Amino acid sequence: MIDDSPTFTPLSPAIGMEVHGIDMSRPAPPDIIARLNEALSHNSILLFRDQDLAPERHIAFSRYFGELEPHVADQYNMPGQPEIFIVSNVVENGREIGARGGARHWHSDYSYRERPSLGSLFHCLECPPEGGQTQFASMYTAYEALPDEKKELLAGVRAVHDYNYYWTNYTPHREPLTEEQRRQVPPVAHPALRTHPVSGRRALYLAHQVVSHFEGMEFEESQEIIEEIVSFATEARFVYTHEWRPGDVIFWDNRSSMHRVLPFDEERHRRRMHRTTLKGDRPYLAPLPDEAGKAA
Repeated sequence: MIDDSPTFTPLSPAIGMEVHGIDMSRPAPPDIIARLNEALSHNSILLFRDQDLAPERHIAFSRYFGELEPHVADQYNMPGQPEIFIVSNVVENGREIGARGGARHWHSDYSYRERPSLGSLFHCLECPPEGGQTQFASMYTAYEALPDEKKELLAGVRAVHDYNYYWTNYTPHREPLTEEQRRQVPPVAHPALRTHPVSGRRALYLAHQVVSHFEGMEFEESQEIIEEIVSFATEARFVYTHEWRPGDVIFWDNRSSMHRVLPFDEERHRRRMHRTTLKGDRPYLAPLPDEAGKAA
């Protein structure tokens, strides 16, 4: 069992903490899990170094934070342990063992579900000597820096997240979704801003290439706004770039961050990652204190 309290050091001014003193392969008491959950909710990503984490312990540690949800593209889930989604360019027996490349657009996991993901735990097993970094952007600080007119615009719209739109148009290198897989993830609308249920802070909730349009707005106009907002929200001042090394685990909060992978030479270098994904709640936007006072 983990006995000592963890300590934290910032990863960047905008987002993230490195956690020291945690061995994820061992059971963790409730007070430690509560501290980690609080740190995640306020800092959006937590980095754990030097973790020797078998798939069953990866799953067990993830379950401390909620219910796990296997990926709809189940051909990339680990056989016998479908809670593990494999992201890899490794080929074994003539078949890719995981989803190749990773998503190179800014997104948050499972935003296309009615109950999007709370968070994801990503374990690095193999990584290239150059490239293949993951970038994380704080949707808290990006929202807070938005001009007031953009905040007002986004507070009044709902974004349609459509996984089939994304998979069909932006992942030609992957196997097409089956009819059954498409049925599992119909388009769903979420508020473009959301209130974090733990921290109470507002965050942007958009995803480039997964959001097809805003409800009640034409596709072209929607895409123009999405491009503008995502470009702003992923400026360098809001971003942390992680250089992976084997044994790293990053736990990211999908309610308050976006992420993407950077390119690498997939013909020369191997990249193999395991991911678990936690089921979350329906996004909502609570009134600001002054708005609530006016309503009362």
